[in-house]
Amino acid sequence: MKKLLLSTTLLTLLSGSVLAASAFTEAEDAVSYRQHSFQLIRHNMADIKDMLGGAVPFEASRLQKRADALATLTTLPWEAFTVPGADKATKDAKAEIWQNLQDFQNRGDQLNKDAKALQAAASTQDQAKIKAAFMAFAKNCKACHDKYKAD
Repeated sequence: MKKLLLSTTLLTLLSGSVLAASAFTEAEDAVSYRQHSFQLIRHNMADIKDMLGGAVPFEASRLQKRADALATLTTLPWEAFTVPGADKATKDAKAEIWQNLQDFQNRGDQLNKDAKALQAAASTQDQAKIKAAFMAFAKNCKACHDKYKAD
């Protein structure tokens, strides 16, 4: 019993250090994380846009998966902008992000709310409701790009 308890305790302690080491503690990791998060958001948005625009057939179940993904993905990138040293403007991120970080974070929160509204609209399978929710989501996305994304 003592061996089992000791082994479990040791495994828990070692797992904690592995988890801590995997968090983005380096600025470069944070930049990579946020860039990949945005790529996933773009992928899911593009598929929804293609379905709503008629470029590909509308599939309610696939659209729901994309909306579900967006509801989660839109929570991811924002923390990575606050990692010390990650406040360097890149080819995609303007320096204004860190000069107006609260506004930027608020826009991220709104994007997630819009994604949740899109997720709810997708559950109705009503293309008009889905399109309206998607347009609100995309409008918020574009407004943030206009202010904070470099060309």
